[in-house]
Amino acid sequence: MSRFIRMLTPVLFLLMALTLSGCGEQFIVLDPKGPIGESQKDLIYISTILCAVIIVPVLILTAFIVWRYRDKPGSKASYKPNWEHSTKLEIIWWGIPIVIILILAVITVKYTYELEPSKPLVSEKEPITIQVTSLDWKWLFKYPEENIATVNYIKIPEDVPVKFQLTSDTAMNSFWIPQLGGQLYAMSGMAMTLYLQADEQGSYYGSGANFNGKDFAQMTFTVDASSEEEYLSWIEEVKGSAPALTMDGFEKLTEPGASDTLLFSSIPEGLFDKIVTQYVNGDGGAHQHHGGEAAEPAAAADDDEDASADAGESDESAESSADGNSHHHGGH
Repeated sequence: MSRFIRMLTPVLFLLMALTLSGCGEQFIVLDPKGPIGESQKDLIYISTILCAVIIVPVLILTAFIVWRYRDKPGSKASYKPNWEHSTKLEIIWWGIPIVIILILAVITVKYTYELEPSKPLVSEKEPITIQVTSLDWKWLFKYPEENIATVNYIKIPEDVPVKFQLTSDTAMNSFWIPQLGGQLYAMSGMAMTLYLQADEQGSYYGSGANFNGKDFAQMTFTVDASSEEEYLSWIEEVKGSAPALTMDGFEKLTEPGASDTLLFSSIPEGLFDKIVTQYVNGDGGAHQHHGGEAAEPAAAADDDEDASADAGESDESAESSADGNSHHHGGH
């Protein structure tokens, strides 16, 4: 029976590997189509190889030691119950992992600074801006420079950097286009910046990579990278044929539920900033943008001016009623 189990174990591991190989959209993370994705793939490979330098020998030695020093009838091996230390072995099994960890730390720090999400990509071409809003359970993409918007669909030109500005209307989510680069969180009340680029034309898979409710699995979208001429033609087509996105339309989009692909020929002015600053306090403070300046809501500034004027009128009235005694009302 034990012999049968030993023979069956490798077969089970092989079947498990073959089953898991069908997961993960055919390992699209390891098939990058942009400079950020390419650098992240290199980091994955380097980290895996360095870890394998430790893990593979340990697994091989574990199997060898179990087999070599197993108890068996007629064994004439010397019995040394008090043996407990070898300086040479201690240096080997502590020294090699320490060196590997130090190398891995240096490489990780280097790539961490190089792949800072808000760091603009080096390119002769000006980046385009796409403002991303996570809704329940759909993605709203706004093109502020072109004044158009889409739902669950992105079109970009190849070889042109894209500056994504990310936020969420409600629950936190994670914006991810695996073949272009790693994921970045979209959080309510904040605007995060992520630079990506597609080096070749194609259709790429995008999704929300963070559990945020009942239909989170349907928060997927398509990213089409095309030539610049086709991209400009698409913009004109959207402007000429799609309906406008109004504030009422946006309120309907915020209602929980999945959505098909939608196109809009125009968007309400300042919509993204209104979403980001929806939780701003009455003192006019704003959340800081990651990689940018804090949004300054005009409405809050106007309210402060009106409040100051009202306070001045109240002070004048109080002074006259108190026969010249000054009183200060209502701090802000």
